[in-house]
Amino acid sequence: MVKSKTGYRGKYRTFNPEVIRTYPVSTRKNKVTLGSLAEPSKVLGSEYGVDRETEEKISEVAELVRSARQKKQPVILFTGAHAVKNGFGPLICDLMQKGILTLVAGNGATAIHDFELALSGETSESVPNALAKGEFGMAFELSYINKAVNCGSEQGLGYGESLGKSINENLIHEKKVKFQHPEVSILATGYRLNIPVTIHISIGTDVNNQHPGFSGEAAGETSYRDFLVFANEVTRLTSGGVVLNIGSAVTGPEVLLKAVSMSANSGSKPEGIICADFDIRPGDAGEMDNDSSHFYYLRDQKSVVTRIPQSFNGKGFYVQGNQKLTFPLLYKKILRGNK
Repeated sequence: MVKSKTGYRGKYRTFNPEVIRTYPVSTRKNKVTLGSLAEPSKVLGSEYGVDRETEEKISEVAELVRSARQKKQPVILFTGAHAVKNGFGPLICDLMQKGILTLVAGNGATAIHDFELALSGETSESVPNALAKGEFGMAFELSYINKAVNCGSEQGLGYGESLGKSINENLIHEKKVKFQHPEVSILATGYRLNIPVTIHISIGTDVNNQHPGFSGEAAGETSYRDFLVFANEVTRLTSGGVVLNIGSAVTGPEVLLKAVSMSANSGSKPEGIICADFDIRPGDAGEMDNDSSHFYYLRDQKSVVTRIPQSFNGKGFYVQGNQKLTFPLLYKKILRGNK
């Protein structure tokens, strides 16, 4: 490959992103469409067949969420990308609209799928079908994310704020772009309601990083601002509150761990913090200090369920099960109680 034009002046050869070829997203076949998304009214009227122990945990977490908001304590939700791909964006938006969630956070892929749904009502390409053809992540419209973030960086905004603003204004770097379904977007809803949606990226892990318009400087700067917004929300947990981690195995637990440490260091200990981790893998709280056990290396269970709440006189929950059942049930119980 030719020498990259990204400013690198070291002794190694780098890939030149200018050689990347893209295609229109309208020609891409997707696995998730508007019909895949959860409708709040249907979720409230549905039954979810989880075992008794799991339902009891979810009921307790839901009650703690309701209690926290009655006391005006924060309720933070950190989600991985699969919550969006599983169609839960409308449920998260509804919880924001009802004043339940005070901050929503996610990784870079969370933002990508949410952005694509807002743009065209579809997301989640077939990786095996696209990879061999060199087309995975190469839809031209992914460049819109980079342009929005680059513009947001110049304006002093955060990553999630930059995307939410662009979706609501139908504007990408001074160019009109019609977002067909902003109502299903967590990013757009948060921006409209003045509820932070923070995006915590890792460079090289997301498909928009493949495009020549990606700026590591702008992405890093805006995501760092989001981290500081997230950390500030954690400082509000001094009298209690709830953190929900929905399917984020590494990013969410690590971001929370650092934010909690920063908060405690600055004199704002998250006293009595409630942490609930939702994932499909088995868990064993008794193995969190045993480095010969594989459970020791599961960051969500180790940090979210045990170390953080134990350090601040709080309580941790691990809700094991299929996210497609456990999260809608949590949503239902938060809004309707344990009836």
